[in-house]
Amino acid sequence: MSANIPFNKPFIAGRELYYIAQAVTFGNLAGDGAFTQRCCRLLEQRFRIPQVLLTPSCTAALEMAAMLCDLGPGDEVILPTYTFVSTANAVVRLGARPVFVDSRPDTLNIDDALIEEAITPRTKAIIVVHYAGVGCEMDRILTIARQYGLKVIEDAAQGVNAFYNGQALGSLGDLGTYSFHETKNFSCGEGGALCINDPTLLERAEIIRDKGTNRRQFFRGLVDKYTWVEVGSSYVPSEITSAFLCGQLEQMDEITERRRQIYHFYRLHLKHLEAEGLLRLPRIPEDCESNYHLFFLLLPDTTTRDALMAHLKSQGILAVFHYIPLHASPMGLKFRDRDGALPVAEDLASRLLRLPLFHDLTEAQQWRIVESISQFLRRAATPASEPVELAFAR
Repeated sequence: MSANIPFNKPFIAGRELYYIAQAVTFGNLAGDGAFTQRCCRLLEQRFRIPQVLLTPSCTAALEMAAMLCDLGPGDEVILPTYTFVSTANAVVRLGARPVFVDSRPDTLNIDDALIEEAITPRTKAIIVVHYAGVGCEMDRILTIARQYGLKVIEDAAQGVNAFYNGQALGSLGDLGTYSFHETKNFSCGEGGALCINDPTLLERAEIIRDKGTNRRQFFRGLVDKYTWVEVGSSYVPSEITSAFLCGQLEQMDEITERRRQIYHFYRLHLKHLEAEGLLRLPRIPEDCESNYHLFFLLLPDTTTRDALMAHLKSQGILAVFHYIPLHASPMGLKFRDRDGALPVAEDLASRLLRLPLFHDLTEAQQWRIVESISQFLRRAATPASEPVELAFAR
């Protein structure tokens, strides 16, 4: 067996290491230095976001967003069940209650048709998650939020440089959050950003981010000394990570194009299996422009998914499943006050398999992956007495 194909692999896109050396030379490594500011301005200008604040992670940005919505005990927040734990943790840590909503079968995003019926007098906000870099149905969601006076937070951890009706994900709600984790399109190992689209929230966001102090006002000369003014935490990233991120963000178009090529290679060479009913490929609605964050397969059932995952592993290829729906998790069960069944998310999660997708994935490696998938599924679908013949047009 040839060399293993990992699920993800960090990469250098441009001047990341040079910028780290520059940051050390500048003598400001603690944060909010030249590279942190450069990253923020780049994101603001490119995505037309009024204000962006870098954070140590998307989790930190979500926690800040929840605090800015003044969540507390007795409040409820509507969010998808099919998401990472950080989405719900940001709500629960403030004493509020997550109200889980089922998924759309096409995009796996929150089912916007089910949001309104989940609203109660205690509902204070809606958190949407743009799964796989494909936008939720934001027009409808924002209309519902305005009707009921609710805040909207976009968990766009997977959605940097993706768009809905021409608008950047993260720029549509009152607040948005980005992730620059190692597994994301643009990375600094661990990192994130808070997008502030409601200007009235900016001053508090700066205070919460800087340990609850008004230090940024002090630096601007607006106060003669800074002090503790609100509950906050240390949500400022190191200048080292910002320097690395700056090198990646400067190559945003090139990185996105490389991921588009990988994504469409998979789609082109696996579509015959979809036509034969052996799997389902991802869907991107016409009003969405993806950033090609991930490529997944939906297999016929859990048994097939798990067997294919094991087969690929035996061939040196690491493919993985994704989230367990939060409502079915040990922690999520604590917030269930009805039967708790969210059948679409439960079904999709049990059949989904993510394929390797990273910047340096080669065409030869992709052929190995495609051929291994095709051979396994064709063999599983063919009676033992019939020989399997596969031809791949390269």
